[in-house]
Amino acid sequence: MSKITLKKIATHFNVSISTVSKAINDSYEISEQLRTKIQDYAKANNYRPNKVALNLLNRNTKTIGIVIPNILNYFFVQVLYGIESVADIKGYSIITCITNQSLEKETKTLELLSAGSVDGIIISSAADESELPGHVPQIKKLHDNQIPMVMFDRVTDLIQCDKVIVDDYEAGYKATRFFINTGCRTIAVVTPIEDSNISKLRIDGYKKALDEMGVDFDEKLIVPIGKEDDLDITMSFLLNYRPIDAIMTLDEITAVKVMSIVQSRGYRVPEDISIIGFTNGELSKYVTPSLTMVSQHGKYIGETTVDILIDRIENKDSKKEFETKVVKTSLIVRNSTKKPL
Repeated sequence: MSKITLKKIATHFNVSISTVSKAINDSYEISEQLRTKIQDYAKANNYRPNKVALNLLNRNTKTIGIVIPNILNYFFVQVLYGIESVADIKGYSIITCITNQSLEKETKTLELLSAGSVDGIIISSAADESELPGHVPQIKKLHDNQIPMVMFDRVTDLIQCDKVIVDDYEAGYKATRFFINTGCRTIAVVTPIEDSNISKLRIDGYKKALDEMGVDFDEKLIVPIGKEDDLDITMSFLLNYRPIDAIMTLDEITAVKVMSIVQSRGYRVPEDISIIGFTNGELSKYVTPSLTMVSQHGKYIGETTVDILIDRIENKDSKKEFETKVVKTSLIVRNSTKKPL
């Protein structure tokens, strides 16, 4: 016996598929008599709803697309965990797309998702500051297709949508002040994300703290690390340039690598050189010494972004203005930094 479908039930009663769907879902729009007949017939024929078909009929998929640039960064792992936990509770599935920092891949991903396979999109863009203006039209297609979107972490003012960001300026300022309060004066910054607005904000915060505390800024202490750069060689140049007593690294993996290189050169951490990294992941807890880290509260960011997106999805007619939520960071002090004086 072939499987009973909405179409077959509709044919049997000579009504539309939409009418059958509403009757099965007990909609008041269908008369009680017809509802009862359709429900009894469906039950007698062992009808089981096809969720995909119903979602298409109702013009929703109960699915959210997540676009992130890097799955190896623990911050994004935390964000995904927060998104998935809330989405699951609210009955949504997620499709996670990793762009691996490729703008071309991000563009193709957005084209796929904007074709109607998801109800909304959460994105942290792979584009750097120079690439964003040319990338904006692609992102705006989501708006043209009436697909709600929330940007997080790597955002741009060129796009009008809801955003959740970290207070990166304050984070750089706070970490630098902590270094200075422990007696450090020559503080280097190692950044693997030089072209991002995030890096610029953290370095601006660093410069502000130096200025307030009467420490001269030295441009050569800002050390960018590109994909093709050899970190060992770069660190050798830095350590040979002048005596360094603190290093702020702008992600977790780089922090661990920098500490290993510093120790291999015979420096003690934190007695000779203190180190602070960004993103409070599992790795930073179990290296020796354990790393002082700036926590960006990734899980909370994930929970917040998906809450905002689902509200947009379920209240599409709302005239509520777009909002930007700013999440404060926390400094998790461990053993890679000296005690404050």
